[in-house]
Amino acid sequence: MESIIFGIVGILAGAIIAVLIQSVLLKKRQEKIVKDAEKEGENLKTNKILQAKEKFLALKEEHEKDIKDRERKLQSAEDRVKAKENTLSKKIEDANRGEKQVERLRETLDAKVIANDLKQTELDKMHQKNVDELSKVSGMSVEDAKAGLIEALKDEARTGAMAHINEIVEDAKLNANREAKKIVIQTIQRVASEQAVENSVSVFNIESDEVKGRIIGREGRNIRALEAATGVEIIVDDTPEAIILSCFDPVRREIARLALHQLVSDGRIHPARIEEVVAKTRKQLEEEIAETGRRTCIDLGIHGLHAELTRMVGRMKYRSSYGQNLLQHSREVANLCAIMAADLGLNVKAAKRAGLLHDIGKVPDDSPELPHAILGMKMAEKYGEKPDICNAIGAHHDEVEMTTMISPIVQVCDAISGARPGARREVVESYIKRIKELETLAMAYDGVSTAYAIQAGRELRVLVESDKVTDAQADELSFAISQKIQTEMTYPGQVKVTLIREKRAVNYAK
Repeated sequence: MESIIFGIVGILAGAIIAVLIQSVLLKKRQEKIVKDAEKEGENLKTNKILQAKEKFLALKEEHEKDIKDRERKLQSAEDRVKAKENTLSKKIEDANRGEKQVERLRETLDAKVIANDLKQTELDKMHQKNVDELSKVSGMSVEDAKAGLIEALKDEARTGAMAHINEIVEDAKLNANREAKKIVIQTIQRVASEQAVENSVSVFNIESDEVKGRIIGREGRNIRALEAATGVEIIVDDTPEAIILSCFDPVRREIARLALHQLVSDGRIHPARIEEVVAKTRKQLEEEIAETGRRTCIDLGIHGLHAELTRMVGRMKYRSSYGQNLLQHSREVANLCAIMAADLGLNVKAAKRAGLLHDIGKVPDDSPELPHAILGMKMAEKYGEKPDICNAIGAHHDEVEMTTMISPIVQVCDAISGARPGARREVVESYIKRIKELETLAMAYDGVSTAYAIQAGRELRVLVESDKVTDAQADELSFAISQKIQTEMTYPGQVKVTLIREKRAVNYAK
């Protein structure tokens, strides 16, 4: 029992001693932490004091520098003021000396004037005495003598002036001709573009003869449907991997080419699909025409053009004038007009605008019986163009009188562009005119919906409306068209008239 009590007492004593030791150690650690914190605080305080001193010294140095700069500027200003004062003092002294000299000169001049007045009075008396004596001798008064002398001088001056005027006019004519030739030659040299005559055929490349057979279709129905929808003759011969599209109208030829490309890419080729694709392609081409017009106006820097005139400009891409592409011709005329107007000091933008629009009468939606210059002028007036632009369009072939300086410039530049070697061919234009006359002749008959001249004008295909023309009337109409061609037109060889009448019954199951 006693051993247990001693053990417990010993344990308690050890615990107490351990607690005392731990408290002593903890107190020492706390003291150390406090000392370290005080030391770190002293260090921070010292660093902050050093930083503050450094900043104070920097600010002081900067302030002293500013003060020195201000003192230097003040000293410089004082030096300038002193220099100006010295200069002003010298000027004042010079002015005083000049004033004294002026006073001396004035006194001298006054004396001379008085002396001259006396001399002039004596001279006047002597002159009047001489005049009186001459009047007595000649028997003429002074006024009569003056009048006679003035008339003699007038005649002499008039004769000399006329001689000078004739010399000036002749010199002006020579210079005007020389300057005009110089301007025209420089204009032609600055716009030197290549010319290429367009063909009336396009080659459509295909991958294999299998595709060629699909384009032809069973018993040729696909190719007939494509020709009827586009008005383009499709020539399928032994040429490998190629089909030829022949038509005088570039718009029809382009529609046929794009439609064929889409049909071959899609793979579905049959009459109904052909008509659908051709209609869609025709719409896309109209959008492309409008975009071409807008792009052309942007390239030339022409702004504010009516949307319909912009579309007409785009249609020029698919028209030709004597074999020369109409859009390229109009762009060239616009650039030529701008250069020539700049050399003559005229309105460059107006000249360029008139040059671009001068041939829009060649691309109307309909075909009125008017010269293209007059038609273009009326279209420009309709869509809000200014009078000087309209006059330049209408007068470039002398259909109307020129009223502005831009008009002769457009006429000259049109002739320059068309007169380049290889730019135009009369034969191509007459051929296209004959082809169009064939189609126009057939379209004049009632019941005709569409007419296409193919095979270089050797065949005319006429599509009639089945509800207006019967089978019996179709034979008569074909004969009547052939007789009218024979009597009214001049053509080589013979023209085959093919009249097509097709009846379609269409219903929808709903």
